[in-house]
Amino acid sequence: MDFVPLISQVFSTLWYLIPLFILAGVLKSPWFKGVMGELIVNLSARYLLDQNHYPLIKNVTLPAAEGTTQIDHVIVSAYGVFVVETKNIQGWSFGSPHQKQWTQKIFKHSSRFQSPLHQNYKHLKALQGLLSLEECKLHA
Repeated sequence: MDFVPLISQVFSTLWYLIPLFILAGVLKSPWFKGVMGELIVNLSARYLLDQNHYPLIKNVTLPAAEGTTQIDHVIVSAYGVFVVETKNIQGWSFGSPHQKQWTQKIFKHSSRFQSPLHQNYKHLKALQGLLSLEECKLHA
């Protein structure tokens, strides 16, 4: 039996499902979730803060002790420099302020990720060293 006509007919009928599956894969990816999380913070800062008093600097890469560090958002104001780390994850997150690794739990699946508190502390220290600011002028 020749399956080529059958396969051709199925493909010509259901061809539109291929882009839908690709789109679903992109929307579920950790990369896209991270981009969306940062977009939410960017839009919130843009529309909720006066840009003349609280300018936003995005995606700053600075030299650090072990190479470089990337800061998601820096907001500069008369009250100090605010460093914001964005995490857009699902499920439950477990960790204490002193742990370097936290755990994300979605149903029975667990994965570990770097503590955003430790990550932000590293960002603050890199920024403090580069700008020679007092510690009280930097806020996480």
